[in-house]
Amino acid sequence: MRLLKSSIHPSLNSLDQSFFLRLATRGIILKGEEVLMLYTQRYDDYTLPGGGIDEGENQVEGLIRELTEETGAQNIRNVEAFGLYEEFRPWNRDGFDVMQMKSYCYTCEVDEELGETSLEDYEVKNGMKAVWINVHDAIKHNLDTIKSSDKKGMSIDRETFLLLLIRDELLAVSK
Repeated sequence: MRLLKSSIHPSLNSLDQSFFLRLATRGIILKGEEVLMLYTQRYDDYTLPGGGIDEGENQVEGLIRELTEETGAQNIRNVEAFGLYEEFRPWNRDGFDVMQMKSYCYTCEVDEELGETSLEDYEVKNGMKAVWINVHDAIKHNLDTIKSSDKKGMSIDRETFLLLLIRDELLAVSK
C-alpha cells in the first residue's frame, strides 16, 4: 500500500523513544461529491469512519467491522486499497512515550441506507454520528475548526489531509 504521509507530532523531538504500534483502518465511501463521515460534536470535526484493528483481524475484516459499528453500513463491497497514513504521537502511558499509528485507508461502496450503529460509550459521550456530507463542506468545516478551536482533537490534521487527497484524486477521476 502506498504511503500517503508520515506525520510526526511537533512536540516529539526524537523518535528514539519507547513506542508501540497501533494499526487502524479508515473507510472512504463516496456518493458523488458526498462522503460518509463521522461528525464528533465534542471536537466539532469530521473524520472518516474506522478504527483499530482487533487481534486476529486482517485490515479488511477490521474495516468492515468498524464501518458496521460506527455507521451501520450494510453490504460493504468493492474494497480497494487507497493508501497508508502513518503518524507518531506522544503517548506517556502504559510504559511508552510514543504511539506509532498506521491508518490503512480503503475505498469501498455500501448500501445507501445505513442500519443501526453500535458505538462505544466514549463515542456516544463525544456526540459521534454518521453523516453524508459534501467533501468540500467537510474540508471547509475542518479547516475552520483547526483555525478556531482550542478543543480540536489530534486526528483533525490527518482527516483534513485525507479529505483534500480524496477531493484531488478521487473526485477529479469521477468528473
